[in-house]
Amino acid sequence: MRNELMTSLVVFAGFFAALFALWLTKKWRTRAGLILSVLPFLQVVFFLYLLFTKTAEPIRMNLPWGDIIGLSLAFNFDGLGLLFAVLISGIGFFVCLYASGYLKGHQDLGRFYFWLFIFMASMLGVVLSDNLILLFIFWELTSLSSFFLIGFKHDEQRSRDAALQALLVTGLGGLVMLAGFVLIGEISGTYVISELFHSGHVLRESALYLPVLILVLAGAFTKSAQFPFHFWLPNAMEAPTPVSAYLHSATMVKAGVYLLARLLPIMGGTADWQNIIVVVGAITTVIGAILALGQTDLKRLLAYSTVSALGTMTLLLGYGDTLAVKACIIFITAHAFYKGALFMIAGSIDHEAGTRDIRFLGGLAKKMPVTAVTAAVAALSMAGVIPFFGFVAKEVLYERVLQANLWVLAAVVFAAFANVIVAILICVNPFWRRPVEISDSPLKTVHEAPVAMLTGPVVLAFIGLMVGVFASGSGEIIKAVVSATVQQTVNIKLALWHGLTPPFVLSLLTLI
Repeated sequence: MRNELMTSLVVFAGFFAALFALWLTKKWRTRAGLILSVLPFLQVVFFLYLLFTKTAEPIRMNLPWGDIIGLSLAFNFDGLGLLFAVLISGIGFFVCLYASGYLKGHQDLGRFYFWLFIFMASMLGVVLSDNLILLFIFWELTSLSSFFLIGFKHDEQRSRDAALQALLVTGLGGLVMLAGFVLIGEISGTYVISELFHSGHVLRESALYLPVLILVLAGAFTKSAQFPFHFWLPNAMEAPTPVSAYLHSATMVKAGVYLLARLLPIMGGTADWQNIIVVVGAITTVIGAILALGQTDLKRLLAYSTVSALGTMTLLLGYGDTLAVKACIIFITAHAFYKGALFMIAGSIDHEAGTRDIRFLGGLAKKMPVTAVTAAVAALSMAGVIPFFGFVAKEVLYERVLQANLWVLAAVVFAAFANVIVAILICVNPFWRRPVEISDSPLKTVHEAPVAMLTGPVVLAFIGLMVGVFASGSGEIIKAVVSATVQQTVNIKLALWHGLTPPFVLSLLTLI
């Protein structure tokens, strides 16, 4: 009972923090972000401890709550859930710090932190739930809270429109997904995910398998901005940058990818699963890359490249074999590090220079040296340059897609090449390009971002470097996550250097 109480408290603590934030921002407005950041910091320490020590025997709890509808307060702390929990709470910690500088003095700070912590707790609920109905409740809470976060600047029409669009797409997708969950429960006789791992064959052999798969994929595809639902994510860049850095780099948009990974042992391994998911993922990969290359706004550049990355993660889970899952997990982690850092850097540029348009930016390295170096580190990881973790991710990705159809390989290589161009645009244009000569340009008064806004991107960017350099040290963690995903023990070793292999040569060619 003690362990059950502890696990429940860790998941639900964010809801209590949300209420506390309303009071705290009235009493200590300037320090509220620092005080509130203590919770996600403690959570990430707790989740890291479990990830390093308890993945061999996952912690599970199940308290019956609504037996009539199959609902129970069930949580599963296994490798897959814990990795996402670490990313959610870890980046949430940095976002709290970042927001304390970015939104300093804002009159609606309490409202911002309220919905941020509601979202944070809901995301933890999604990735740690061991009951499909409970997962759906948290899933829809993320859609609701993201609506208020994206529409934070509610006095602006574009902000309201973007928020409503995101809510309609992801919320309706979630309702369709619920129908799939109900059918899974009716066919299998349980809504408990860890029990479904042992009865997946019943579902896969059912005459209703394909309709159920389509219903569930509707939820995953809408949440993770897969074609043809990719349009809502870039439009959501109307949100304040702390929201973009959190929702659209490491958390909400990866909820759909998480769902596919979680349901892989239950619904995966069929021709329908592979054909639908690989095709949709590959199309999204290419469309996101093409659209990214046409952007001049830093956040929209990052948003479309995120759409492309999500497509790649999705197609890997469509294949669903151990190597594909390994590539997906590493890519998810590397992407969270560099994309979280780059979103915050884009916000810092906008905060200090008054614009995110790369056509009017240049020469900021002299005035924002720390931000410039951090941007370079994160961009190098994004481009997949050795010895960054992004390089490790790209090499494992190439190792898998070299075994795939030629059109899938071409899609991934094209997206990787586009990623390099986007990384250059984000890093070189604002900081090292010659300044644009405008008489009343705000660039003349630019200075370095405050420490609160530098901490997150600096730490995330350099984690991406250190994890790459010491890639072999993260092998056991990746092994635990992949094993939890495929529901069988696998042997995985990571290394920064494997010699002149085809994936390395292809990775090198992508950079030229």
